Amino acid sequence: MTPNPTSAPHFAIAIDGPAASGKSTLARLLAQRLGLIMVNSGAMYRAITWKVLRENVNPHDTAAVISLLDRIAIHCGNNGITSTITIDGIDPGDELRTEAINANVSVIAAIPEVRTKLINLQRGYLQHASVVMEGRDIGSVVFPNTPYKIYVDAAEHVRAARRVKMGEVDSIANRDAADSQRTTAPLVVAEGAAILDNSFLSIDSGVDSAMAILRQQGLPIAD
Repeated sequence: MTPNPTSAPHFAIAIDGPAASGKSTLARLLAQRLGLIMVNSGAMYRAITWKVLRENVNPHDTAAVISLLDRIAIHCGNNGITSTITIDGIDPGDELRTEAINANVSVIAAIPEVRTKLINLQRGYLQHASVVMEGRDIGSVVFPNTPYKIYVDAAEHVRAARRVKMGEVDSIANRDAADSQRTTAPLVVAEGAAILDNSFLSIDSGVDSAMAILRQQGLPIAD
């Protein structure tokens, strides 16, 4: 199934939601079905956090983080249908999922200058292609005017179990509080977004539900 026709301007499908809600898997599979590029905005914030820690900069020293941000080269691209990011020519790879990154990424993501830098890079994808972009402020801040918005949620205990299964032990409650209470671009249900409860859906049924939502929102999907 692919959207009709390629002469239309590039568009964004915004997939937002809290940690371990299943939004990354959903976004990736939607991108596969629709032939679009899947952009993981969270990986961008993790990459900045990785660089901050690699350079022994204190994540809580906002001025030092901003100074580092001004000195590094960030390149965003894609390898087929998946987004990529390198910093000073290095792909952090699996290091983005370490416990140290988990513990500090919310701090880095709350810095307005970091968000401004990465939002501009995220919006830049539409110069080249249509995207399925997942994160926490895609429908509310990055692409507020897109008609295609889904907020993926799941019960807290379900999300906590998923984190444990992935080998990650950070607190879901603490992460939710950090994401929802920050001053800059907090996690919210964007205006016009449809809520998809992913607590007990299978992967396939979750994707089918998302496709149905996108049709209702006006995305021209051919059978």
